[in-house]
Amino acid sequence: MNTLIQFPVNPGLDVPARGALNPPPRILVVDGESYTRQLITEALNHSGYQVDTAEDGAIAWEALERNRYDLLVTDNNMGRLTGLGLVKKLHAAHRALPVVMVSGGMMSNEEPSRLKTPQIDATLMKPFTIHDIIRTVRQVLGSADRAREQA
Repeated sequence: MNTLIQFPVNPGLDVPARGALNPPPRILVVDGESYTRQLITEALNHSGYQVDTAEDGAIAWEALERNRYDLLVTDNNMGRLTGLGLVKKLHAAHRALPVVMVSGGMMSNEEPSRLKTPQIDATLMKPFTIHDIIRTVRQVLGSADRAREQA
């Protein structure tokens, strides 16, 4: 099997064991760059998450309409529908979904916070490390779990 990189064993970054009644979190990864999309997917799969991918926001929207996800990890700068456009569309459809926005510098750090409509739970600037993406995903999913428990 060909892989992009070798992932070191680090139990602190793995998803807690889950049974058949409690499947692993399902994540949609959206990025126009196939290498970045594959790298994120492999890192998250290796950490025990179930991952689907899309190459742009329009394809991601189709996946979001067909499937239930626990988290959206999306790049902003993409073709037919940007990451922010996708998040706005989610919000307009009254779909609550935690979002990690990945940006290669085409979006300033302040831009998501200036926008009142989209809810972006974390922003990760490129380049980032495997540990950065896994840690960010764990933090956002953990916050979402705590919010659900309190509701």
